[in-house]
Amino acid sequence: MRARVPASSANLGPGFDTLALALDRYVVVDVEPASRLIVRSVGEGEGLADDSSHLAARVAIDVAGTDRLAISVRSDIPIARGLGSSAALAVAAAAAAGAEDPLSVATAMDGHPDNAAASMVGGFVAAALVKGGVHVVRLPLDVSLAFVVIVPDVQLSTARARQALPTEVTRESAAFNLSHMALLLAGMADCRLLIPEAAEDRLHQDYRSPLFPAAPKLLAAMVAGGALASCWSGAGPSLLGICRGVDAPGVRAAGEQALASAGLSGQVLLLHADMDGLILDRDGSAGLYEDEQ
Repeated sequence: MRARVPASSANLGPGFDTLALALDRYVVVDVEPASRLIVRSVGEGEGLADDSSHLAARVAIDVAGTDRLAISVRSDIPIARGLGSSAALAVAAAAAAGAEDPLSVATAMDGHPDNAAASMVGGFVAAALVKGGVHVVRLPLDVSLAFVVIVPDVQLSTARARQALPTEVTRESAAFNLSHMALLLAGMADCRLLIPEAAEDRLHQDYRSPLFPAAPKLLAAMVAGGALASCWSGAGPSLLGICRGVDAPGVRAAGEQALASAGLSGQVLLLHADMDGLILDRDGSAGLYEDEQ
């Protein structure tokens, strides 16, 4: 069975561990019976761990209850960059291995549901653990929005990014994030309401900035270049600019110039929301490799 799953950008500023957006970069996983374990990877992460330690292998073996599998992974989602590569891979591998609930499998692997939820259902989502399960709600999303992502050639693991966070926050910080998340939800539903301040946050972004000191200037450069708002993408170091589609090329150019001015290598992507989420292809007829990788 073949499964295609999109990348995701989580948090979106104030929506820490709650909000996520599916984006049109993809991982495709094939899982088939075999006489022994075979793992192949192409694209992002190619050859890093083509054995039983590969995340796709661990997920698929756990779901199938056997390691007699041929597993093929093809991905254009940058790894350890805050674009939900692990969550997307876990959803795809679980689905391709026949899991009844790929989202629960991926959430257990990833430790939190936001990225996996966006990759599973597509669009703009809120996700929470409710009574031991994952509850996902699709949120309104203005279809005129586009998304520019600065992806520096710097890896930052989620575990390391979480270690930078405080164990306690003040009531004022909690209230700040709740109020700004309300502004963000309104602006994502209707871009005419989106203001730069809607993506401000006091729970994680400032604490993670020492891990990627160029972040504040790069975020400001995207807004100066026409983005409606900008924020860290997940745990970073990738940075997300939320913009009107017509302004997106200018925001991308501003991001490229800012990255170069900071003396950093990397890429700046112009992406759109993926509204499909997980797509399963049981017989290989759906053309899930066609031109999207």
